[in-house]
Amino acid sequence: MYPPAHVSESELMVTKTPSNLLLNHRLKVIEDLWERVLRDACGQELVNLLNQLREMCSSDGSALEHLSKEVHELIEKLDLKDAIRAARAFALYFQLINIVEQHYEQCEQKLALKLSMHYSGVTPPVLDTATSLGAGLLEKNWQANGEQEKARGTFTALFPSLKAAGVPPQQVQRLFDELDIGLVFTAHPTEIVRHTIRDKQRRVAQILEKLDRAEEDMRNLGIPSSWEVTELEDQLLEEILLWWRTDELHQFKPTVLDEVDYTLHYFEEVLFDAIPKLSQRLSLALKQSFPHLTPPSNRFCRFGSWVGSDRDGNPSVTPKITWQTACYQRGIVLKKYIKSTRGLTNALSLSLHWSNVLPALLESLEQDKAHFPEIYDELAIRYRQEPYRLKLTYIIKRLSNTLDRSRQVADWDSLQLPKTEHNPHTCYHSGADFLKELGLIRLSLAQTGLTCQALETLICQVEIYGFNLAQLDIRQESSHHADTIAEITNYLQVLPTSYHDLSEVDRVTWLVKELQTRRPLIPNELPFSPKTVETVETFRMLRRLHQEFGPEICQTYVISMNRDVSDVLEVLLLAKEAGLYDPATGITGIQVVPLFETVEDLKKAPIVMQSLFELHLYRSALTGGYAPTPANAIPGLVPHLQEVMLGYSDSNKDAGFLSSNWEIHKAQKALQSIAEKFAVKLRIFHGRGGSVGRGGGPSHEAILAQPGQSINGRIKITEQGEVLASKYSLPELALYNLEQVASAVIKTSLMSGGIDDIEPWNDVMEDLADRSRTHYRALVYDCP
Repeated sequence: MYPPAHVSESELMVTKTPSNLLLNHRLKVIEDLWERVLRDACGQELVNLLNQLREMCSSDGSALEHLSKEVHELIEKLDLKDAIRAARAFALYFQLINIVEQHYEQCEQKLALKLSMHYSGVTPPVLDTATSLGAGLLEKNWQANGEQEKARGTFTALFPSLKAAGVPPQQVQRLFDELDIGLVFTAHPTEIVRHTIRDKQRRVAQILEKLDRAEEDMRNLGIPSSWEVTELEDQLLEEILLWWRTDELHQFKPTVLDEVDYTLHYFEEVLFDAIPKLSQRLSLALKQSFPHLTPPSNRFCRFGSWVGSDRDGNPSVTPKITWQTACYQRGIVLKKYIKSTRGLTNALSLSLHWSNVLPALLESLEQDKAHFPEIYDELAIRYRQEPYRLKLTYIIKRLSNTLDRSRQVADWDSLQLPKTEHNPHTCYHSGADFLKELGLIRLSLAQTGLTCQALETLICQVEIYGFNLAQLDIRQESSHHADTIAEITNYLQVLPTSYHDLSEVDRVTWLVKELQTRRPLIPNELPFSPKTVETVETFRMLRRLHQEFGPEICQTYVISMNRDVSDVLEVLLLAKEAGLYDPATGITGIQVVPLFETVEDLKKAPIVMQSLFELHLYRSALTGGYAPTPANAIPGLVPHLQEVMLGYSDSNKDAGFLSSNWEIHKAQKALQSIAEKFAVKLRIFHGRGGSVGRGGGPSHEAILAQPGQSINGRIKITEQGEVLASKYSLPELALYNLEQVASAVIKTSLMSGGIDDIEPWNDVMEDLADRSRTHYRALVYDCP
């Protein structure tokens, strides 16, 4: 993709199409500055060496066969110091050109949004002119190559296609009412890039944007040079030089909380501010094709995380770590809300002299006065005619108190102390309480003919992130639960034989009986092995999470290597012992999610789920208890919903890419059929890898390839740690990725191709899958 430095001007002309003029120009600037830094820091000799190595390799990064030996010989002659400097220099080079590439992609995606809105008659939002270098040339290229193809995967292309296909508006509305897209971030244990380096990368990207604007002004004015361009290039040179002299790696082993910090970095720097724009784009595009439909709620796309909560194979993830992760997430989002609310305090300067206020808002101020007399005494005179500012000051105080409480309970030892209750008058228990006060301000403004976009954005953020930022999923391997129950029952001697020696039928029979009894099975004191104590304490910690943060902080418990009905019931029993399942009412506070991973387990998955649905106890737990009512509904848990996770990585390693995906495809169809039989809503949780080798690939195409009825507007997908930087490092890249996912979910839910009903196609796929699996296993497993 990147032209090497030694390409001649005549050769470069071949690549000078309008759409990559920006890329080539930026690469040249970056390469020149990179060489200047190395020349000043290490001398011309190193620069010559690096250029020689690049000249000996082709532009796609692979050495020609007859030069490969010479390249190796040249490298082997280097002493250790020069070898280290050469490696660091190339590492810096590739990071710099990756920034250029992402910057270039962001320019194209902004232009795609602008053009697709133009051709669909939508008035586009004001785009950042900082990335407008070559916009005219790029736009001509986009028009020449077909704007419809470029806009593929956007909302502005989606809704006209739905209308042209005759999809009934009522069907679209039903889908919107239940649209539920979950993206779950996973850890990247091998990630070693420091925040210091991430910050430098971001500053380089910001300087490039300013450089775009300056060069655009220079061209528009028809002048050959600009002091501003020179100054920005000097800033870029300085930033690269400082980067060169900074350690790339941490000098200590990262902890799980370091992984948490790394992952949440994307929420802090990009997603928190970017995600409200996704709803805006959908609403704008929908209005053109289906003006009378109500857009989905702001919560139609939400985030989850395994970082700090996924303990499958990671002994460092303890109950303490998961608790601290939840507190850390709440701290981040509360700081964001405090900053935004302070901004609203500056914006909503309305005076009672010139604007009316709802009586309900004035009444709330009287209540706030009683709870925060010190604020009233300090600010009553200053804000006596500015009720919105006074109200927002009280809100900031409540947010600050909530943040202080979060810091206090983050101490793991505090869990052993008597539980301190929230004071609902001085701090917030949940995001819903905060949202209620923001809603009162919005209503008062609306009743007097006013709106505030900053307030709408904040409300959208609170609806999406609440006080938890991302929902934590617990994941543990199935044998841990069986071993825990075996040790406990052996200690109590409540079974005639070891739990491990029971047949599957006997296990299920005993588990169902135990789930119906109200007496505890596990004693308060735990005279068991560390492994069993850890498992029990995890469920007890989960119960405390629900008490402190509300049920939505962590409702999904994933069982990896799930093979039988008993694997699911074991988790439900351990949940019961922690107070997360009530045997009297049949109400559960968590959703148990079986993960079927190997090809054999995928084939068995429909039988396991049917057996579970046939159990009255389990079906009642799904529907909200034996006598479900709105009063006893658990917030965030959808009645009649069963989530099932399908593993791509293990099945891919087991059978190869084609066979793995075909088995997953068949499993989805079978699971959907069984769910419909029992009137259960099914949500498939796709445990996709980042790379193709781990079962990954382009998300948009992968979603469109799913059996349509298996989605129905509900899907969860893992976003692997190794791809987060490429998808979420810049706002426009993040929005592009989210829009691609959302549009694919909507399209495949409403416009299923029906190819699954063509038997010859199924027969061909079955034959191809069998053949590919045979060859794959012969190579990977049967070859010495």
